[in-house]
Amino acid sequence: MKKDFMFTSMSVTEGHPDKLCDQISDAIVDAYLEQDTYARIRAECAVSTSILFISARFSSTAKVDIPYVARKVINQIGYVEHDFDAKSCSVLTSLQEFPPDELTIFKEQKLSEEELENLPGRHQVTVFGFACDHTPALMPLPIWLAHKLAKRIIKAKRHKDIPYLSPDAATQVGVEFRNRRPFRIHSITIIASQNRPVTIPAARLAADIKERVLLPAFADEEIKPDDQTIIYINPVDHIMVGGPAVHSGLTGRKNAIDTYGEYSRHSGAALSGKDPLRIDRVGAYAARYAAKNVVAAGLAAECEVQLSYSIGRSRPVSIQVETFGSGKIADSKIAALLEQYCEFRLAGILRNFNLRFLPALTKNGFYRKLAAYGHVGRLDLELPWEATDKKELFSNP
Repeated sequence: MKKDFMFTSMSVTEGHPDKLCDQISDAIVDAYLEQDTYARIRAECAVSTSILFISARFSSTAKVDIPYVARKVINQIGYVEHDFDAKSCSVLTSLQEFPPDELTIFKEQKLSEEELENLPGRHQVTVFGFACDHTPALMPLPIWLAHKLAKRIIKAKRHKDIPYLSPDAATQVGVEFRNRRPFRIHSITIIASQNRPVTIPAARLAADIKERVLLPAFADEEIKPDDQTIIYINPVDHIMVGGPAVHSGLTGRKNAIDTYGEYSRHSGAALSGKDPLRIDRVGAYAARYAAKNVVAAGLAAECEVQLSYSIGRSRPVSIQVETFGSGKIADSKIAALLEQYCEFRLAGILRNFNLRFLPALTKNGFYRKLAAYGHVGRLDLELPWEATDKKELFSNP
């Protein structure tokens, strides 16, 4: 196991075409669940110049104007230019409705233990959850910093500190590790596109980004860029116009950005665009919850939890733990603790995290807010899988 290395993670803003598709997909999920708690919905999007394609399969009593939802998201993100905007883009849909499935219409809060056991999963998947003590959110430092920079870019645009930016940008942060601990900032790359093809001098763009994005993002960080940190701002072409007018997007193509920035493993299944009866979505949240509580309890400095689900089984067929040599007790003992005290059954996850009810209880939707800047490690949202309410229990196994 390498102890000294450099690791990079990237993030993108909410206007990146892939993230635009993720947000539209999850806004559709929210719209169905707001009206019908027991809705089943799967929505996927593809976007390119002046066109958005939506494929949705659903079983629900809800009435949702899917093109309206999509155009609302496009407008809120800030695409108002003629090349791609909510009014002029074509929205094509392929919709398929299925009859209600009585087996999915149950009140999870009232289920007995026997009933929980008798509700099997319908998908097979291996999901991963991870936590480490690099940051207050117990997230790896590279992806944490990449997200901070991406959010700062959008804040600078919305507050008109850098008014010429478009909603589409990308960030990358390289962190040098010594003995598996963050040591220094090796490199920072920012790709910031403009909202129209105008010539902003490269020196002005770099100065604006450094003042309005870099400095505020690192103001409260313990490890800051130093004299040797490599900083690139639009290193290839500083006159860039971003968004779907330039490059295409697709739901579920940014799994690493949604999770741990490749510092840990993640499932190949997309997280966005699925109702919470999909174990490939909510199982990843349950795995994050387990890993975070292990680290919060001080049982390990790093913890990766692997859950493998099989069709027809309510519980995962395998629970594996890896602490990368940082565990205070054996990994097998941590796995046994998780199996004893954490809920990994599909209906149990729904019950404990209240996942089918959150869209109706949350202003401006719930799942759409996860579709940019990460489904995990969010200090700006009250996510049930980010709670550390089992750390006291784990501290005294």
